Amino acid sequence: MIRYIAFADSLSAWFGKAFAWLIILMTVGVSYEVVVRYIFNAPTPWAFDLSFIMYGSLFMMAGAYTLSRNGHVRGDFIYRLWKPRTQALVELTLYILFFFPGVIALVVTGWKYAARSWGYAEVSINSPAGIPIYQFKSVIAAAGILLLIQGIAQVCRCILCMREGFWRQSEEDVVELDAQLLKEHEMEMQKQGAAR
Repeated sequence: MIRYIAFADSLSAWFGKAFAWLIILMTVGVSYEVVVRYIFNAPTPWAFDLSFIMYGSLFMMAGAYTLSRNGHVRGDFIYRLWKPRTQALVELTLYILFFFPGVIALVVTGWKYAARSWGYAEVSINSPAGIPIYQFKSVIAAAGILLLIQGIAQVCRCILCMREGFWRQSEEDVVELDAQLLKEHEMEMQKQGAAR
């Protein structure tokens, strides 16, 4: 189970980080649109579709990564007071009852939706540019598959927590700036205290 968790976490991290680069492309595309629209009075027919497709792809493909890093929003005002074994039991139950049926429905429906879109080479109806969007529809099924893989890893984490009594956390690869600055400040204070 530990090796599977490591595999799923690394797979989710790879896809999450790879698709994060879409923010740069989206920023360049939207900035270009703003310049040509307001300075040269020559709006593009593709800018809306570009931002829509890239943001949607980023959002969908980052779901498994966020799940692997325990980053999804949770109403934990009661949950955090429970012992780890109780948390794991409740999470395992919720994964089985709600997560897996929803994700399996996402994969199956997304697959059918994407196959139909590829079949007639669907284009966007939101702009006159006729941007192809069938590849974007494939992201729905791909994101569902990644969530399914990561969900199995989360179930393994729950089982291990029920056995061992503590949560196995994934590696931290991204730290909020304020948390990093606080950690550096605390280390500096400890060094100053040790020097006295």
